[in-house]
Amino acid sequence: MEIVASQHERDKILRGYLTDGGGERLSSMPRRGRKRQVVLEHVVQSFEPGRRYTEIEVNRTLRPVWPDVAALRRYLVDHGLLDRSDGLYWRCGGPVLVEPDA
Repeated sequence: MEIVASQHERDKILRGYLTDGGGERLSSMPRRGRKRQVVLEHVVQSFEPGRRYTEIEVNRTLRPVWPDVAALRRYLVDHGLLDRSDGLYWRCGGPVLVEPDA
């Protein structure tokens, strides 16, 4: 599912759903659509592209973000941001942030 939002719109959505307007913990989970996609694309930034993660590692990464890690894992998979096979997860979608050369 690809829902494109402007940077201004993403920032506004994240301020509304992250604690203190910009922390890493979600204050609530958007029901569906553009807002949920933006929030999940933010969450998936915690996973390094190309790396495989065990379910325990995924849970450990997601627990500080949302208490129901099983649901959050499922949302990430359902939205095409994480994939899984043989007990391993990997990032397969979402924007990749590239830091400019200093």
